[in-house]
Amino acid sequence: MLSDLKKSISSQFLASIKMLENAIDMCPENIWHNRNVFSDFWYIVYHSLFWVDFYLTESPDDYIPFNGIGLSELDYDGILPDKVFEKQELKSFLEHCRAKCKDKIKNLDEEKASQIYKFGNLEMTYLELLLYNLRHLQHHTGQLNLILRQQIDSAPKWVRKTE
Repeated sequence: MLSDLKKSISSQFLASIKMLENAIDMCPENIWHNRNVFSDFWYIVYHSLFWVDFYLTESPDDYIPFNGIGLSELDYDGILPDKVFEKQELKSFLEHCRAKCKDKIKNLDEEKASQIYKFGNLEMTYLELLLYNLRHLQHHTGQLNLILRQQIDSAPKWVRKTE
């Protein structure tokens, strides 16, 4: 059963990452750099990837930010990162997240799946955390697709699953 579950979660999680990648690729530069607020396209991409990476880490205490990404997302007062991240920077971050996702799900066993993950007031099994993480990613990818639809009257197609 765990083998089938891992295959399904991997397929859907990686499809969500692919949908985020497609939104990044479709975004014109003028939309990417539109404003300097929390609803900026670049910021939603950054926020999504930060939390994918963070929640794929075994323990919050072990998290090391990818390639100078920083920890501004952990600031409870809500601060923007020091800079606007360019597409290529975040696409590198996306590739890191895709590889990390594949590895974490591939190596998931029953003991790890049932292990309790705690961060702030979040407490759930690691298996549930994977689903929570996937839902968070898809939520923000939907926001990005809405921005694209409103701004350029187009958005990436749905990705059903990945292998």
